[in-house]
Amino acid sequence: MHSHSESSSNTPNNGAIFADGFWHNNAIFAQLLGMCPLLGVTTSAENGFWMGAATLLSLLGSNLAVSLIRNHIPSEIRIPAYITIIAAFVSMIGMAMNAWMHEMYLILGLFIPLIVVNCAILGRAEAFASKNTPLHSLVDALAVGLGFTFALVLLGSVREILGQGSWFGWDVFGQDYPDVLMFILPPGAFIALGFILAGVNLTNQYLQRRKAQQQEQITATETPS
Repeated sequence: MHSHSESSSNTPNNGAIFADGFWHNNAIFAQLLGMCPLLGVTTSAENGFWMGAATLLSLLGSNLAVSLIRNHIPSEIRIPAYITIIAAFVSMIGMAMNAWMHEMYLILGLFIPLIVVNCAILGRAEAFASKNTPLHSLVDALAVGLGFTFALVLLGSVREILGQGSWFGWDVFGQDYPDVLMFILPPGAFIALGFILAGVNLTNQYLQRRKAQQQEQITATETPS
């Protein structure tokens, strides 16, 4: 009975897993992983969305597969095995996009095969899926994938709105808006990303201060006068 309660207390919480993967440990904002597709494909919000969707599907498939067979992979070959699993899912996604979304497949180009070597995906297989249940591994993959997609769409939106005056192809500022070429080119991606990271850091600092204030109020309430 004691061992059952101890194991249940060590069981990760799905809400905490999601919050950690989507925001607190975001692959882009916190870990600065996946910079190549982030800066390469985010000339528009739509490009960022589909790149994020392909990464999300790869994460879901690879995390689930690794979690299901985690006890059958020898530790000496676990990294090559994880890469093979990830490559299989990326290949299927790439072929599906080539068949049904050929124009987007051509736009994303080499960045789809590069998902295989994305440290965020391999890192989740090694750090999480290989140690947790299929359900928790799916929650982790969903959180990390959505967080990655959110970062891609956010940067793509900033670059598309400021660079072309549109968002997902819709005119925002009208046809008289002069295109700002800098935001479409790589230097604009670095500048926009810098401001986004600054905003994320300020948001995190605010949330930490608010959490500390709430903790102080709880402590003051519980302390006897």
